[in-house]
Amino acid sequence: MSALTVREEGAESDWTRPGVFRVADGVFRIPLPLPNDGLRAVNVYAIVDDGGLTMIDSGWALAESQELLGRAIAALDCGFPDIRRFLVTHVHRDHYTQAIAIRQTYGNQVALSIDERTSIDNANDRQGFRRHLNQLVRCDAGPVLEMFRKMDRPPPEPNLWEYPDEWIDGRTDIKLAERALVAIPTPGHTRGHLIFRDDSNVLTFTGDHVLPHITPSIGFEAAPSDMPLADYLDSLKLVREMPDTAMLPAHGPAAASVHARVDELLDHHDRRLGLSFEAIKSGATTAYQAAGILKWTRRERSLVDMDPFNQMLAVLETAAHLDVLVAQRRLTSVDTDGVRHYQMA
Repeated sequence: MSALTVREEGAESDWTRPGVFRVADGVFRIPLPLPNDGLRAVNVYAIVDDGGLTMIDSGWALAESQELLGRAIAALDCGFPDIRRFLVTHVHRDHYTQAIAIRQTYGNQVALSIDERTSIDNANDRQGFRRHLNQLVRCDAGPVLEMFRKMDRPPPEPNLWEYPDEWIDGRTDIKLAERALVAIPTPGHTRGHLIFRDDSNVLTFTGDHVLPHITPSIGFEAAPSDMPLADYLDSLKLVREMPDTAMLPAHGPAAASVHARVDELLDHHDRRLGLSFEAIKSGATTAYQAAGILKWTRRERSLVDMDPFNQMLAVLETAAHLDVLVAQRRLTSVDTDGVRHYQMA
């Protein structure tokens, strides 16, 4: 494979195309591939710091991804031993597992929010995905469950759900050799999601919390909080109250303003709350029934037209919206035989 060269951000119209893109002084965006995923790529960011690297996120532990990351940091005159620390925004596979795989060979340091510990524990007892399916039971999503039961089980993977070297507990100052970051909890996408602000350089590494083209899934984890959407909306408002910066997201190109996208996301969820309310008003009584009434993605797709995994995400997100409506006393809910039913307040 040919060597990679450093280019300025904006040099490519396709943000997923492999490369090394300078987004700010000493900061480089590196898109890495994802397997069978509509997102196609995840951005990791390399911060060049006194001859070494600090990485924001790491990518999915795939041979192709690790090879591409190695070529990318070589364009910065570095190798894997020069990565001093991975600062991971959250514990999803496309952000965390490659850090662990590289650490197993090179001994790099990995940092993660302490609020992700439950997810790692669930992954290690191999019950995590089963708990996702149990959440579908509460949503009355029998057809989605049946599709998963008919699917072939994937072969076992190497265990990459090891603990990090450092648990980040709450808002934390992170000192690098030549700059300072602040880790800020932004729960919602996961319980332990973090963003990393570089106020001196007017940058925010937003992970999956604020994405330029899509809305992140809400509470997709084995043990979500009681109100993941309420957590997410509160986290968006928290970011909106901070000074605006450039946005360096995990999926999509860099953008000039975090605030502009936060405003769009808040408007989006306000609309989805209204549509979810109308779905119950029209006669739906469960999250699965409401999800079947709603349209999904920018293409306005029906629930049944999506693959099983995205149907699961859609149903769980609908449940999150309906639970917020209950908290707002616009709806009421009652659990009967393990299924949550909603009605007008």
